Amino acid sequence: MTNTTSGHDSTSRPGPGGLGTVLVSGGASGLGAAVVRAVHDNGGRALVLDKAAPPHEIADLVTDFAPVDLADTRAAEQAVTDLAERHGGLTGVVTAAGIDRCGTLAEVPATEWETVVAVNLLGTAAVVRAALPHLTRSHGRVVTVASTLGVRAVSDATAYCAAKFGVVGFTRALAAETAGQVGVTLLIPGGMRTHFFDDRPEQYRPATLDKLNPPGHVADAVVFALRQPAGCELRELVICHEEEPSWP
Repeated sequence: MTNTTSGHDSTSRPGPGGLGTVLVSGGASGLGAAVVRAVHDNGGRALVLDKAAPPHEIADLVTDFAPVDLADTRAAEQAVTDLAERHGGLTGVVTAAGIDRCGTLAEVPATEWETVVAVNLLGTAAVVRAALPHLTRSHGRVVTVASTLGVRAVSDATAYCAAKFGVVGFTRALAAETAGQVGVTLLIPGGMRTHFFDDRPEQYRPATLDKLNPPGHVADAVVFALRQPAGCELRELVICHEEEPSWP
């Protein structure tokens, strides 16, 4: 990772076949880390926001990293601004950060419930808000990461569903608001083979990981969205394993 300062916006413009400079929230693990790898493999530069530093196998693919708790939205906005200014702007943003807390509304402590909404929804909005001036200048693209539980509600997931339904509405409104200025894609992934489920009680874990997509497959779809030609918009994309239990 580097911390070089750029005084111009040339790094924000993708080279031939490249992706330019893409900021990834939650880029230290899970889908975010897979997006970092895909961006790197496709000639782009990945800037990462995350609470934890990327592990060594991902750190080598990251151009720059800023530690931040996305529940602190003002800090998240400042981190985006600092990274973008340090590297001459942005051509893409992928909001892959996400957390969950399973249980009934009565069981989940209020502070934990609200943190799920803060990270997944308010953190997404904060990252995009701070990135918009840079994306408008580069005519860049945003890919927000919702979930199949952003269009289908289930029991014991009120916080996660509230947040991801919010991401769906936020993204659709953002696409209308920025049409012709910034590309906007809503990504709706099913479950993935990541550590996302590791700390859940047994009853909230997938019965098998075999019916979940590897995160790399989903990251390839993110890159596909980011690489659409000028004037072409991939507005919404559902991607899941062929036997995904949460879809349709």
